[in-house]
Amino acid sequence: MTPDRIPSPHGKTLPNLRIAVSGLPPYVPGRRGTGMDIAALASNESHYAPLPAAAAAVAEAAGTMNRYPDMGAVDLRERIARDLGVTADEVAVGPGSVGVLQQVITGLCDAGDEVMFAWRSFEAYPILTELAGAKAVLIPLDDTEGHDLKAMAEAVTERTRLILLCTPNNPTGTPISQEDIEAFLSSVPSNILVVIDEAYVEYAETGKGPDSIALYRKYPNVSILRTFSKAYGLAGLRVGYAVAAPAIAEGLRRTAIPFSVSALAQKAAIVSLDAKDEMEARVGGIKEERERMYTQLKEMGWELHPSQGNFLWIRADKDLLALLVDAFTKAGILVRAYAGDGIRITIASPSSNNRVLSTLSSLAPGRRPAPATT
Repeated sequence: MTPDRIPSPHGKTLPNLRIAVSGLPPYVPGRRGTGMDIAALASNESHYAPLPAAAAAVAEAAGTMNRYPDMGAVDLRERIARDLGVTADEVAVGPGSVGVLQQVITGLCDAGDEVMFAWRSFEAYPILTELAGAKAVLIPLDDTEGHDLKAMAEAVTERTRLILLCTPNNPTGTPISQEDIEAFLSSVPSNILVVIDEAYVEYAETGKGPDSIALYRKYPNVSILRTFSKAYGLAGLRVGYAVAAPAIAEGLRRTAIPFSVSALAQKAAIVSLDAKDEMEARVGGIKEERERMYTQLKEMGWELHPSQGNFLWIRADKDLLALLVDAFTKAGILVRAYAGDGIRITIASPSSNNRVLSTLSSLAPGRRPAPATT
């Protein structure tokens, strides 16, 4: 198989992209809204304005944006380490958790190595895997929209280098319990890195997911992946981090693009950790709205599982998905549709959430229009 030739405006053939790149599906971001009446609920962003301390730190740091940031992000790594009870040598940072994940895959996988993850899960997983020349091994979700850890354990081969566990899972919101993940880790060979992706961990109720730090201390082949993009409201600054054994964390720092985390992002992340109480108060409001929406949707007759993220997931076939997307578009609500699987709705302000509930009420089981016949 050869890559497609790329024509140039001058009629000459340009250099070819790698086959892996030519056939790579693009990452699909959440749709953006521009009108004042649009509810942008497609990207799982925080609907709150930035934390005041973070905004002030960015404004102050902007005065030195002519200088390169600290490439080692030493102050930020030390602050994260103090927060989690680890050392700075165990922390690596990058441009969002997806940027750190790319460092993980680059650092561990050679061509043909296997990266295993549940599906459907975070959309970037297969893209980053293919880009690295590795092989993606997708394990279907179970009946609870969660990870089928038994099937994942059975799918491990000699080429498995990396296993990604997203908890709470994006886009379904289902967490992995401490008991289940510990049983899984005890069965995985120690030369396989198991990444616990906790991009939404702040939104999970206590006890609904694993104690990842305890698991990391018990299983050295565990790495934890987190971000400041969601609960901390720094999506536009791009900063995330991994916790891993010192040798692995050092490798992740080596594979990072130099200066990939800006000085503004580093400063904002540090002060955001210092403002954790304020962040948690905001998260508490999202949890209350999540429960309110879940309860009302169940009363309407919708079938959905409880979510531990800042979003709700509705499983939908092709016809229902088309109805939902059309109804939300007409209502000025942007949601995230996954072809053949379902729809994810970010939880935002009560007024936006009420618009979602009103739209879904008209399409609830028993109320939705009958499919057209030919």
